Amino acid sequence: MPGNREDAVRVAPELRLASEGPGEVPPPVPADEADLPRDRNQAILEAAKQVGAVLKRGGHLFALAGSVAVHAHGGSGNLQHDVDFCVRPEDAGPVAATLRDAGLTVYSPPEDWLIKATCFGQDVDVIFELAHRPVSEEMLRRAEELPVESVRMPVLAPTDLLTGLIAAFSEHHCDFGAVLPIARALREKVDWDQVRRDCGDAPMPAAFFFLLERLNVIRPARGRETP
Repeated sequence: MPGNREDAVRVAPELRLASEGPGEVPPPVPADEADLPRDRNQAILEAAKQVGAVLKRGGHLFALAGSVAVHAHGGSGNLQHDVDFCVRPEDAGPVAATLRDAGLTVYSPPEDWLIKATCFGQDVDVIFELAHRPVSEEMLRRAEELPVESVRMPVLAPTDLLTGLIAAFSEHHCDFGAVLPIARALREKVDWDQVRRDCGDAPMPAAFFFLLERLNVIRPARGRETP
């Protein structure tokens, strides 16, 4: 996995925007405009669009994930703190090189399941392991091509999105409140039997499924009725 901590403080060169041809280089973005647009949700969307366009132009196999993927599937427009993309572990190096060539700052955090980049002042996580499982080609092939405003890109399927979020629950990470509205918004698009199978009998996911049943978000598991 390329990159090092020194890259995090390096000043990024100019970003080649999605609308520009390979031989065109835009002028540097002034420091006082680097975080524009001012609205945080719109800034996150702009970063997702630009990084998605760069990855498409580079011919990489990838899928948009996280809150922007939920938004693309029709969920809440209240986005979280960053942009998430999924790639296969073996593609992390080439993807990092493509992002650097486009002018983005890329570095390796202490966590060994992702690399990080910065675009328009927003954090971009390029993830190659979800809930302790490597991102697979099959998962990326299941992604649906959807528009993120004006840019179409592969977006992680709703079932894979919810599996990744719920399977990650543990005694040290169990923010049901953040995932509950996502489950509500996408419930009709999710294969809940598949999510249950993928999550197994781990206690925290099981507790979340019980909560979803009691709130009538999903039906009880087959062969069992909610009290």
